[in-house]
Amino acid sequence: MNQAQPSQAQQANKKGGFLAKNAALLCQDSQFRLYLDRRRAAKFNLLIPDGTHTEEDARDFILQACGISSRAELDHNHEAATVYRQIKYHYQRWEARQRRRGLQSR
Repeated sequence: MNQAQPSQAQQANKKGGFLAKNAALLCQDSQFRLYLDRRRAAKFNLLIPDGTHTEEDARDFILQACGISSRAELDHNHEAATVYRQIKYHYQRWEARQRRRGLQSR
């Protein structure tokens, strides 16, 4: 076996770095999950109670939106990392608007 070329199994088992850890922390953030509640309600014109999205739902949202099967891929897939950064950017803009309106409850 050629040592210069990593096997498919080795490539699939790449560990997550900064972005993967950042995404995991974001999924634990109750304000991010509230953002997902409000985003989904607005996007699909639904009545979704606050607190509906769980950490697992947030994780699934990120994985689906980024087209990946593991958050670790964020550190190894440029396109997925770009989409993740866009998600985070939109969330941070929403969060700033909430603060300006005095609606954030941390």
